[in-house]
Amino acid sequence: MPHAEARQAKPRGPLEWLLIGVVVFYAAVLLVGPLAAIFWGSLSHGLGVFWRAISVPNARSALWLTLLLGASATVINTVFGVVVAWVLVRDEFRGRKLVNGLIDLPFAVSPVIAGLMLILLFGRNGWLTPVAEALGVKLVFSLPGMLLATTFVSLPFVVREVMPVLTYAGTHQEDAACTLGASSWQTFWHVTLPTIRWGLLYGISLTLARALGEFGAVLVVSAGVSGLTETATLFIYRSLDDRNQVAAYSMAMVLALISFTILLLMELFKRRADEQ
Repeated sequence: MPHAEARQAKPRGPLEWLLIGVVVFYAAVLLVGPLAAIFWGSLSHGLGVFWRAISVPNARSALWLTLLLGASATVINTVFGVVVAWVLVRDEFRGRKLVNGLIDLPFAVSPVIAGLMLILLFGRNGWLTPVAEALGVKLVFSLPGMLLATTFVSLPFVVREVMPVLTYAGTHQEDAACTLGASSWQTFWHVTLPTIRWGLLYGISLTLARALGEFGAVLVVSAGVSGLTETATLFIYRSLDDRNQVAAYSMAMVLALISFTILLLMELFKRRADEQ
């Protein structure tokens, strides 16, 4: 403890101040600068213009569709992400390393390529088109295809946040609960879930933020029909193409505020839990 206090009391040297300055400059250029530009572009003509830009029917429809896709993809990836993380950590099976590597595929593959893969699979002459037609489901250029694309690009976050927590926690508490007569569901609900809750919540927040900002894959599979299959990011793209920069900046500001609010609430909940 005295060593820690002495280390904290030690004045910073020129190299430390230089590193701090580099970090602050890096964050300002890549984070604060673009956000400031978005806020200025959306509010430079006044709140009235900003409100009119995001309250027109096409903008409201695009924002609602984005929230619907984001929430749906987050629920799907949360449920299956916990299951996948559990299986990869707790079970040993042939092909485990391959599955673990495939989880990171959305990080390595461009979203545009992901959208193209869906076209190749479910397009007019796609490999799986007969199956989709037999089931009466239209995937390409419709809401199901957009949801599938959004789910794909946001798939890894819950898995990658939960796996390290499960690995670190081990199985001692779960084994003890089973020994005391708890069922598998009771063990998960009362032992495993409280253990992984913060990793899970971080994964959920990152999944939702990623889903809300998806552009490339959705652009390929949606056709971007205004009022029907146009998401908020596609609305921004179309507004820039139409030289309507105020509308583009305004929608970008709304998405940024939503993502920032999600992360802020996450930190507040964690801090309150740490204080209790």
